[in-house]
Amino acid sequence: SPAMTTPSSERSPTPFSLRKIAVPAFGPSILYGIGNGAILPVIALSARELDASVALSGLIVSLIGIGSLVSNIPAALITSRYGEKRSMVGAAALSVVSLVLCIFAVHVWMLATGVFLVGVAASVFLLARQTYLMDAVPAYMRARALSTLGGTNRIGVFVGPFAGAALIHFLGLQGGYWIGLAAMAGAGLIALLAPEMAPPQRRSDRHAKPRVQDIARDHAKTFLTLGLGILLVSALRSSRQVVVPLWADHLGLGATAASVIYGLVAAVDMSVFYPAGTVMDRFGRIWVALPSALLMGLSLMLTPLSTGVTTFLLFSLILGFGNGISSGIVMTLGADAAPAQGRTEFLGIWRLIADIGNSVGPVILAGITAIASLAVGVSAIGTLGLGAAAVFWKWVPRKPTASH
Repeated sequence: SPAMTTPSSERSPTPFSLRKIAVPAFGPSILYGIGNGAILPVIALSARELDASVALSGLIVSLIGIGSLVSNIPAALITSRYGEKRSMVGAAALSVVSLVLCIFAVHVWMLATGVFLVGVAASVFLLARQTYLMDAVPAYMRARALSTLGGTNRIGVFVGPFAGAALIHFLGLQGGYWIGLAAMAGAGLIALLAPEMAPPQRRSDRHAKPRVQDIARDHAKTFLTLGLGILLVSALRSSRQVVVPLWADHLGLGATAASVIYGLVAAVDMSVFYPAGTVMDRFGRIWVALPSALLMGLSLMLTPLSTGVTTFLLFSLILGFGNGISSGIVMTLGADAAPAQGRTEFLGIWRLIADIGNSVGPVILAGITAIASLAVGVSAIGTLGLGAAAVFWKWVPRKPTASH
């Protein structure tokens, strides 16, 4: 029990249970994940149906990430001003409108606008969800809560394509968007009915919060040190999703074998987030941050040595395990480092750094592969894990976070 490792001064009379807040805390996350998982496989196909080129179709898919990237700072300002609950409901409503645009798109730019706005809404929703959970959960359970938040979103993204496929069978490509729309609407409804979690004094102090540029200046050292580790590990994580199918293709594996390996990696990924959060809470963040970066980095560096299904599967499963235990690490380290005053603005900048990493990882992989080879590109991406591990070793605190 976490209470056994927590000083009595930090405990409430009755031990806190994540189960008590499971529906309002994690329900929207899993539904939002299902929504994203349902629409991601059909965006490029929808663009092609609207006569977009292959290159333009790929660009339209990337608009979700671009929409999220450019909206992190505005998302922080919106959440800071209107509060977590209203921001989540608003973001879910924007998602629904965006998906209606996608469903009834008659021109490729209509689809592109809808996809971009899905990314904008996701940025607001995810930031508000993180700050909501930070208010709802005591500090000694923070890593477990945020790892579970990351894990439930991953489960949703994994389930989403299957839910979408069922409706696509009857409605065509629009079925994926309808599943997404229903899931996003459900997430907004749960957020609307959920209780407000921010302490009254924090709600009344919203108008007094510092500006984003002040937070960026005052915490520049944190952003340039620990933030660098977050950027590197985010680049590593986003590249991994490209490496597994590309290397499977390089080995000449069929689509079925590649899909099975991808599914097994996802299963490992989704099964270890809560134990990892428990380790972080009890022993300190370093015990997960360091191994996750090293495992992902080393497995990618070793992947080019795999010449058959067995070794490729082994390295891929290690990669999945490393990624799985890192669930919530970006949010947890950000929550630990965030100041009490200007917390939301700090987390907006933190998410911006992580999103930049997410965006540049596949670009670096593609660039090195174009210049050298896929093997060199994959190994080079793996070295980012060693860089992230070095940053974490130097800058992540060794002891569990007692309070914030």
